[in-house]
Amino acid sequence: MLLSFYNPDVLGDVLIVETAEDVKTQETIQKDNVVRIFNEDNDAVIGFNFFGLGKELGIQDNSGQVFLDDEQVSILNAAIVKAGFSDELETDNSPKFVIGHVDEIKAHPDSDHLHITQTDVGFDKPVQIVCGAPNIEQGQLVVVALPGAVMPTGTEIWPGALRGVDSYGMICSARELAIPNAPQKRGILVLESGKAGQAFDFEAAKNLFD
Repeated sequence: MLLSFYNPDVLGDVLIVETAEDVKTQETIQKDNVVRIFNEDNDAVIGFNFFGLGKELGIQDNSGQVFLDDEQVSILNAAIVKAGFSDELETDNSPKFVIGHVDEIKAHPDSDHLHITQTDVGFDKPVQIVCGAPNIEQGQLVVVALPGAVMPTGTEIWPGALRGVDSYGMICSARELAIPNAPQKRGILVLESGKAGQAFDFEAAKNLFD
């Protein structure tokens, strides 16, 4: 998983790279122009900050989330090695907003409005997602924000738990996806067509509520 952000107007020439969710026990160490962010308990890397690489990466005119290709990740890995760290980043271009098929649904044991779904997102087996939408039903085609997705609000999606039940991603409403003219009420977006695991087409979705 690789999330990258660049905002030169606010932070200067700094690329922020996240590989895992923040933890309370995180620490940092800087060598040369690289800051390694890691979990103090197990030394697992959480992310990096890279200074002064905007021009070399070709992102100096970008602002916001950056999607890095293999060549750009190679540049970052070279910087990591040069700084004396042993970690290695991997390119992640897999879609993070995908079509899902709700295979199964059952009530949450500790909530009167949450449901536990088994949702096909194109993996080897369905993933478990807890959903609180009132219109969730078995058999629906829905939009799933997988771990690593960044919502239009800037919220990052990571694996988590709701009322003690593990949840891998989020089933989204049209409003949460910032689709133009989306209904401003609770309820997930239910699609009429699509295949589980297929990337959600935000451009085509602009016409859903014309």
